[in-house]
Amino acid sequence: MDAVKYVVLIIDGASGWPAAALGGRTSLEAASTPNLDRLAREGLVGMTANVPDGMEASSAIACMSVMGFDPARYYGGRGPIEAAAMGIQLKPGQVAMRCNLVTIADGVMASYSAGNIPSAEAAELMEAVQEGLGDERCSFYPGVSFRHICTVRDGGDLLDTTFTPPHDISGKPIAGSLPEGPGAALVLDLMERSKAILAGHPVNERRAARGKPVATQIWLFWPGARPADMPAFVDLYAGCKAALTSPVDLLKGLAVQTGVDFLQIPCVTDGPDNDYEGQMREALAALAHHDLVFVHVESPDEAGHQGDAPAKVGAIENVDALMVPQVLEAAAGGGAAGVALSEGLRLLVLPDHPTPLELKTHVAEPVPFLMWGTGCAANGAAVYTEKEARATGFAVAPGHLLMSRFLGQGA
Repeated sequence: MDAVKYVVLIIDGASGWPAAALGGRTSLEAASTPNLDRLAREGLVGMTANVPDGMEASSAIACMSVMGFDPARYYGGRGPIEAAAMGIQLKPGQVAMRCNLVTIADGVMASYSAGNIPSAEAAELMEAVQEGLGDERCSFYPGVSFRHICTVRDGGDLLDTTFTPPHDISGKPIAGSLPEGPGAALVLDLMERSKAILAGHPVNERRAARGKPVATQIWLFWPGARPADMPAFVDLYAGCKAALTSPVDLLKGLAVQTGVDFLQIPCVTDGPDNDYEGQMREALAALAHHDLVFVHVESPDEAGHQGDAPAKVGAIENVDALMVPQVLEAAAGGGAAGVALSEGLRLLVLPDHPTPLELKTHVAEPVPFLMWGTGCAANGAAVYTEKEARATGFAVAPGHLLMSRFLGQGA
């Protein structure tokens, strides 16, 4: 591997559609991003399609593309990816599913995240769920915030069952979005029985007293069996040793599957309290022992799911103000990380997928990317927005091919 260092900054869900709340602008257009705009003027800007035709517009699929792996070949379900992050070893015939703690009020999905419940409180609730619902067939494992895992032995029927992610029906009635198919009876029974377990739990009583949403039940979705074997990133990309930082188990699971080192960085969260400065500082420090680092920022996507325009714009602005300048400083030979960049640094910035504010969920559309640094020539963009990226006429599809171009290993 050459001595160039590489940074991939994934601004999850930052792209979107023109929104009335933003005066007909997208979040990227509304955000003040002088540093990203500078990089757009100096670098290569275009569009890339991270979700293959016919596949779900999930972060699992889109981030797999961003990491340079073809989802059409390697994707086997999101549940198993997150299970891998938690050290859960699936046996043949065993299925892993995402298990959200949600708030349903009067038949409406009031919160797909139980008000972004903290991990410590969620762990207590999931312990009660395991005690009440766990048996020889089904097991429940606490994860991060509202995101947990349920495993089911002999769960093949679940793979032929239709599920709706709760964030797809945020603020909408759940009627018509419940599981359907051969495995639906089991899932509906677990979801229904969870209501009595969570009702009156001390954690929910304390949350209610503080005016916080309570977790009224679990919501199961995204089933998958043992994932396909994936090559290590270092083998697929000619000796490039990579690390990754993210606040969510999904990205940690992808790191586990691809042999990428996961960076445990304190105060990295999926919300507005994320330590943007600390996340990028530690990521750049990892370049002392790695060739490439993935920096995954979840907060714009979470704001998009909540339809919170100011929070989404603010998250993008925090990335620009608190993270990008550190990359620029490192490229210039400075920075607290003290990483020797003898052959320079190259940066790739992109969302994994759009999360339009008015939809509150993902769409399978191309996203704007910018590639800046050593060996990247400008191609005419003035700012970093969807419109400017489309105007360059430059596109990479399918999205997993962008990694080879970024690393200079492909045309």
